[in-house]
Amino acid sequence: MRFRHPSGGLIHLAYCTNVHPAETLDGVLAQLSEHCAPVRRRLGRERLGIGLWLAADVVKALSRDPKARATLTEALRREGLEVVTLNGFPYRGFGSAKVKHRVYQPDWTTDARREHTLQLACLLAGLLPDDVTEGTISTLPLAWRTPYDAAAEAAAVQQLNRLSRELDLLASGNRRQIRVALEPEPGCVIETTDQAARLLTGSEAPPTDRIGLCLDTCHLATAFEDPDEAIDRLVRQEVPIYKAQLSAALHAEHPERPEVRRALAEFVEERFLHQTRERAHDGTVTARDDLDLALDGEKPLSASGPWRVHHHIPLHAKPPAPLSTTLPVLRQSLARLVGGRRPLTRHLEVETYTWQVLPPELRPTDADQLADGIAAELSLARDLLTDLGLKEEA
Repeated sequence: MRFRHPSGGLIHLAYCTNVHPAETLDGVLAQLSEHCAPVRRRLGRERLGIGLWLAADVVKALSRDPKARATLTEALRREGLEVVTLNGFPYRGFGSAKVKHRVYQPDWTTDARREHTLQLACLLAGLLPDDVTEGTISTLPLAWRTPYDAAAEAAAVQQLNRLSRELDLLASGNRRQIRVALEPEPGCVIETTDQAARLLTGSEAPPTDRIGLCLDTCHLATAFEDPDEAIDRLVRQEVPIYKAQLSAALHAEHPERPEVRRALAEFVEERFLHQTRERAHDGTVTARDDLDLALDGEKPLSASGPWRVHHHIPLHAKPPAPLSTTLPVLRQSLARLVGGRRPLTRHLEVETYTWQVLPPELRPTDADQLADGIAAELSLARDLLTDLGLKEEA
């Protein structure tokens, strides 16, 4: 979906296909026709933006086979889909029964991560619509925080600097500008916008015309960051926000109450990591790496203040009372990102990958219900954008 900002700039809105994880090209092609196209039709649009997630084996197959790339390009055209952004965070196995910490491997200390991201960049340059010259790839915020030391940091920065030079060469050959966006996430080496700014403005930092930030509003909210303060800091330090992921976290205002803890326990599951944060009355934020640890681990959170849980909740959905979501943080972030005189980012992506692990009352039972839900999320995002003065284009 495309929107025109009052300043004249074009804003792209997509939804991320990691909610339909596929590990083969045939699986990706089926995903386009069985999931993405039905969402487009529900929205009544001839064209729908998608943020493709491509597993490492698919990337390798596409990279070595021009016929496979042509097949993917034709499938996108046939289904009325366009791609300006890729989700390069998960490497493979995102549909596994247990993902948890494996999603952070390989990390940015390795050649494998850089090579994978460069292959994604080459593919994206070929997938961009004819009238679009800039693409983005979101990626993990270096690594999970342990084990990680100064040597690992130096290796990661070296990999990013090398990638930026490779992206320069790619752009000189095809005039397509591909930019990579680090996505702060709780529990990682970079979990806040302040940490991201320090990395990207350091003396050895990669050039920010290639490497910038992906702002995920669920992650921002889970860390109890104030959107205005965070975004103002990034603007002040000239850290570009190349992409924003529109997502909502789970919020519990009174986690000390038994009924709230019972409601939270319904969101404990074995597939994904659900980092949990508690903010005390003095503003101190305490962390646990998963929701079950926060509730019943050896050192559970004290419940002395509200909790937020890294569990992506559909944007339009209301979890069972007395829980709520951080949709207000998304609204505040979006107003700051694209509601001003000039947009601070041009690529927006709805990313709710947790549909199949939600409690039963929120979980779709078939592909039709899933398509209904994703279309509802995109409709809400569209309304937020038009309320900010953007005009949807055909």
